[in-house]
Amino acid sequence: MRPLSVMTALMTLPILAADPAQAANPFFAEWKTPFGVPPFQDIREDHFLPAFKEGMVRQKAEVAAILDAQAAPTFENTILSLELSGQFLDRVGSVFFNLTGAETNPKLQAVNREVMPLMSAHRDDIHLNAKLFQRVRAVWEARGRLNLAPDQIRLLENSYKAFVRAGAALTPEQQGRMRAINADLSRLGVDFNDRVLKATKAFQMVLEAKDLAGLPEGARMAAAAAARKAGLDGKWLFSLDGPSIWPFLEYAENRDLRKRILTGYLERCNQGGDTDTNAIVSRVAALRAEKAQLLGYGTWADFVLEENMAKNAKGVYGLLDQIWKPALEVAKKERAELQAMMAKDLPGQKLEPWDWRYYAEKVKRAKYDFDEESVKPYFAVDAVRQGAFALAGRLYGITFSEVKGIPVYQKDVRCFEVKEQDGRHLGLIYVDYHPRPGKRGGAWMSSYQPAWVRDGKQMDPVVVNVCNFTAPAGDRPALLTADEVRTLFHEFGHGLHGLFYKGRYRGTAGTPRDFVELPSQVMENWAMEPEVLKLYAKHHQTGESIPEALVAKMKKAATFGQGFATVEYMAAALLDMDWHTQTSAKPQDTAAFEKASLAKWGLLAEIPPRYRSPYFSHIMGGYAAGYYSYIWSAVLDSDAFQAFKEKGDLFDPATAARFRAEVLSRGGTADPAELYRRFRGRDPKVEPLLEKRGLKQRPR
Repeated sequence: MRPLSVMTALMTLPILAADPAQAANPFFAEWKTPFGVPPFQDIREDHFLPAFKEGMVRQKAEVAAILDAQAAPTFENTILSLELSGQFLDRVGSVFFNLTGAETNPKLQAVNREVMPLMSAHRDDIHLNAKLFQRVRAVWEARGRLNLAPDQIRLLENSYKAFVRAGAALTPEQQGRMRAINADLSRLGVDFNDRVLKATKAFQMVLEAKDLAGLPEGARMAAAAAARKAGLDGKWLFSLDGPSIWPFLEYAENRDLRKRILTGYLERCNQGGDTDTNAIVSRVAALRAEKAQLLGYGTWADFVLEENMAKNAKGVYGLLDQIWKPALEVAKKERAELQAMMAKDLPGQKLEPWDWRYYAEKVKRAKYDFDEESVKPYFAVDAVRQGAFALAGRLYGITFSEVKGIPVYQKDVRCFEVKEQDGRHLGLIYVDYHPRPGKRGGAWMSSYQPAWVRDGKQMDPVVVNVCNFTAPAGDRPALLTADEVRTLFHEFGHGLHGLFYKGRYRGTAGTPRDFVELPSQVMENWAMEPEVLKLYAKHHQTGESIPEALVAKMKKAATFGQGFATVEYMAAALLDMDWHTQTSAKPQDTAAFEKASLAKWGLLAEIPPRYRSPYFSHIMGGYAAGYYSYIWSAVLDSDAFQAFKEKGDLFDPATAARFRAEVLSRGGTADPAELYRRFRGRDPKVEPLLEKRGLKQRPR
């Protein structure tokens, strides 16, 4: 059985409404929409709670039918039946949890606060059902005699582990404590996310024209548009959304204002009141430690990493140590360059965190005659998206065409049909690219329906990319930074992973955290290659291709700042690991814990971690003891991209076909290390990553 977190499934089952209230609820009817997508225009906030409750009732009835079976437990009557259960509930959850991330509001947040404890209890009711576990265990123990296919063995293994890791083998007393911990974690997670969203959206820096010195035209236009939207005509409004804060820190000449906005970012949820999360963070870490120990593990990291490629904390710290030391040395050299540049403007002043990006831009212009703003006119969002589509076409032979008139959950969202080279329908991808008040920060991929086989029929995937890119301003289209371009390619890579999965079961679709970023991060490698830039980098006004001289400058400057970028990311990854390798099940002082962690690793005072504990949303969710995954996968993606380079053809069809067949289409149907070896012919090497980032130590 797949882990009973809400899977993103979208079903078109014949569902009969039992009463008038259900008849008016779209979740109780067949969706007669194009491709069976959710009828977003008909779904209201008050539809969700009754649909969730009905979904739980139905899955419990499906589980009861398994328990009532007279026949001895088999793969078909137990494991497969569990795999097929909960489809109505998954249908509701697929819509709800996507909306709470991308387009939430107070009503949805209220539903979320009520639903999450119910879902936690529902999962426990299934996983802690002793009779059900006996049936699952009986099939597991007989696996050697069942003549199962490899993917069936994988599903059986996942099902058995899901029960054991949920506490099915614990005593009744221990299970009671497990239920209480799960309920607390569920409530705390909802509270944390609500507070972070509120704190992030609450920060506003309203400026006058005199405050804008140094800012490029695009940043000014976006801030003016934001101010007008807030009823502040004639002003300029800056926020903590990525497209607002990062250009400000890179270009604003006013040092005090740079300090103000970065302090607002770093001190979110850390200043008391109804947005403070310190007590939540500490409590969650303690509960996780207690839960892990209940299950027989020393720490939460031990529990999580057992299922990852890294296997244990030693494996994670071992990799991080290989990269941390050279990255820190490069960051120190960068700091010296920035301090020297700053001395020209402010003699005797010390470089501070709010100065780093500003002087990094100055040094980059001086050393490489390259300004990040110079490439933005060539990175209009629609052109970049089309470039990602074109790249996928070159690699995998697939095509994309926009579907007009299809239901969407917000007016700016667009949907594209994906077809195989022979014209067969493969799936749909929604794209949602710009910040809104109801959208959480960051970027992610999710789905409304996974690819799997139901009743012998292939269910085609419906995926969504959600981002927070620079928005259009006036008549000017959304022009992306180079980092935003890479993010678009990254999330699109996740989308391809979801579109290409060819497993029979939903329960074998998922991959470990430290492998799931490979399909996304590998796409970033192509984004800035000259051959790929020719596909999409056209001036938004003239249509002129990006000049070769500008591409050469950009490539020359590519490794500049990688010390900073790697260190600020890895500081957060190490902080995550430190939180989740603690053995104490008692809450600790969050600020003191974080300070000690960062000091232990020797983080430079001028580089804050990418995420501080009070707003580290990744590790309050699925990336707890897993934020290291991005750098672990970076080793994989750099080594995988090297396979194309070794062929002398970045679009080599044979290499692309092998990557699709052995990685993208396989999901979690086999051990990820084995999948990678099948693609590459060997284990990955760390050297390509170090070389790409300019971190490899040169011989003296």
